[in-house]
Amino acid sequence: MSLQPTKTPEQIEAMRQGGQILAQLLVDLKNYVQPGMTGCQIDAWLEQEILKRGAEVTYKDPAEGVDFPASICISVNENIVHGLPNDIPLERGDVAKFDLVITYHDMKVDSAFTMVVGEEPSGSKKHLLNNVEKSLYAGIAQVKAGAHIGDISSAIEKVLKKAKLGIVLELVGHGVGQKMHMDPEVPNFGHKGTGPVLSVGDTIAIEPMASLGKGAITTAPDGWTIAMRDGSLSAHFEHTVLVTANGCEILTKLK
Repeated sequence: MSLQPTKTPEQIEAMRQGGQILAQLLVDLKNYVQPGMTGCQIDAWLEQEILKRGAEVTYKDPAEGVDFPASICISVNENIVHGLPNDIPLERGDVAKFDLVITYHDMKVDSAFTMVVGEEPSGSKKHLLNNVEKSLYAGIAQVKAGAHIGDISSAIEKVLKKAKLGIVLELVGHGVGQKMHMDPEVPNFGHKGTGPVLSVGDTIAIEPMASLGKGAITTAPDGWTIAMRDGSLSAHFEHTVLVTANGCEILTKLK
């Protein structure tokens, strides 16, 4: 039995098309971001781009019950997720995370990436970004019908532990599709052979998060932004993945 409500072929195709729109948006966003830009400027540009490409802004949708006041989450340096875009200019060398959900034909897709603003990652920043992204693909490699969520979680944890990164334990991936957040939860740590079992047609957002320090987090006074408690630099990568008869398909990666 599927962990999620059954999706029609039309709904899956909507997620496939929406995933390509989202993937291209994030590629264009990465090329757009420059030192000196503010989160509010980036948010305004991105909202226009989402609508221009025939999609909808999900975070502001009252039906989702989130009421986030922006089109994208922008989290800088020690801030790991749910960062509110603000008027503080980005500086060269900032570690910036961009997390975006869009709606296309009533179906949601979710993806995130981390970049170093204005320069190529090097040193400890390169180590952080490379290994968190590596852990994402290690988790995706476990996705197939009959796999347990714990298979994904264990693969992610193995990469992050080997890299000696602080794993954020309280924040998890999730199902996505008809809603932005659905069952099952997808932790970034766990044991193979445990947890819910995946079925063909399930769609999940896998999103490892880790830091150069410890994994403990705290919520900022704005009530949204979640930061590393020890102030360490952090990274976040995410893809929406479809379970298929032959394994899986990354919906939010450009074909």
